[in-house]
Amino acid sequence: MKMRLSRAEYKEIARWTDQLRPTRQCMKTLKERFPNHSQSTLLSIFSLEYQKRTKRTISRHHAPDVIESHYQRYLSEAKAHPAAPVLLELANEVDLSPALMARIILDRFLQGLEGGMPSKTVLSGMLKEPTLIPDQILAKNIYQCTINDCCYGPLVDCIKHAIGQEHEVLLCDKLKERNLSFLDENQLRVRGYDKTPDIILEVPIAVEGHIVHWIESKASFGDDHSHRTYLNEQFWSYWNRFGPGLVIYWYGFIGELDCQRDRGILLKDCFPTDIVLCHAAQQDGPSHEPE
Repeated sequence: MKMRLSRAEYKEIARWTDQLRPTRQCMKTLKERFPNHSQSTLLSIFSLEYQKRTKRTISRHHAPDVIESHYQRYLSEAKAHPAAPVLLELANEVDLSPALMARIILDRFLQGLEGGMPSKTVLSGMLKEPTLIPDQILAKNIYQCTINDCCYGPLVDCIKHAIGQEHEVLLCDKLKERNLSFLDENQLRVRGYDKTPDIILEVPIAVEGHIVHWIESKASFGDDHSHRTYLNEQFWSYWNRFGPGLVIYWYGFIGELDCQRDRGILLKDCFPTDIVLCHAAQQDGPSHEPE
């Protein structure tokens, strides 16, 4: 399966996602259109693009008159068709994430029930456990929205967290297989570090001729926007503090983004195989952050 994409290949997939909704069926359609890419890579790309789309349009769905319109429409449809997935269908019709639609409608329902704004704790608790909702038809609709959304919602958050943890464990296992000595994020926090990469190598390595002091694991695809954000908020600060490092985007990345090797940040889509141990390497990282 192809993991490293050219920017043109990425844009072709991104353009195709514009017509899709965040449902399981749409992911099947995407996989059929791009069979040479893994389901995980395509889902990651779709999620990135859908989140950008949502950020551009979400404000209009939070307008009070629009919320009321969505809510009254839901009440009417649910009364006429109590067994139908009316909230999921409404979300797809107005091009809003089903999980975000569920949050908006549940919030409005609780306002009517309690006569005021519900607490975020109560709202989040009911979204995670719809059986707590004191309206069985609404509870069923909220559940349908949650399980059919592949980009937002408590189920997706849980899955993303688990996948992130799984790949960090995979990285540690790979390092142990190679008998490489390292400190993980938890060990670094115990030592008083606050902002750290996933792995600091106690003895640096060379990968494809580049020295690596630290490794960051990303269980996602690296596109222009996310990679630029990570560079500014994480990678350059790691570089400034610990020296050059390696970022693994397990679900691939845009190939043109791997342009900082000479400045100290290497990108890969898997654990490197050509590792050389640098016993004599000096660990004096740069004294300032690059522009």
